[in-house]
Amino acid sequence: MTPRRWPLAIGILPLTLTLALAACGQEEAEAVADPPAVVEEVTGSELNRITLTARAVERLGIETAVVQDLSVPYSAVFYTSDGATWAYVTPEEFVFIRERIVVDRINGDVAVLTEGPRPGTTVVAIGAAELYGAETGVGGGH
Repeated sequence: MTPRRWPLAIGILPLTLTLALAACGQEEAEAVADPPAVVEEVTGSELNRITLTARAVERLGIETAVVQDLSVPYSAVFYTSDGATWAYVTPEEFVFIRERIVVDRINGDVAVLTEGPRPGTTVVAIGAAELYGAETGVGGGH
């Protein structure tokens, strides 16, 4: 009986490998057709506009908050290596632009600003470091 089972197993193996390779090729094709982040220069500035896919936003765990009376969650404050303070604003769904802010003081988990996005503006509360990585190309290729 053992010899009868081998032909069946040998016939299934190529089919299984073919299906697995086809699935890999499909994921690669989707990744090329729909890159997770598109970075474009904002005309007239040194800043960039980052557009992510819905899946990229989900994978990065990005969460937003609305600016209240020039106050933002402290987690929205992003410091660059030169000590500058920034927040990412989101003017439309899945679009992010880094904006310079000036922090007056920190009250617990709230940053009170003297300069920054107007009240009602949506800012990134969680995920600013990941956006900065996407914007500058740091940590790419994972």
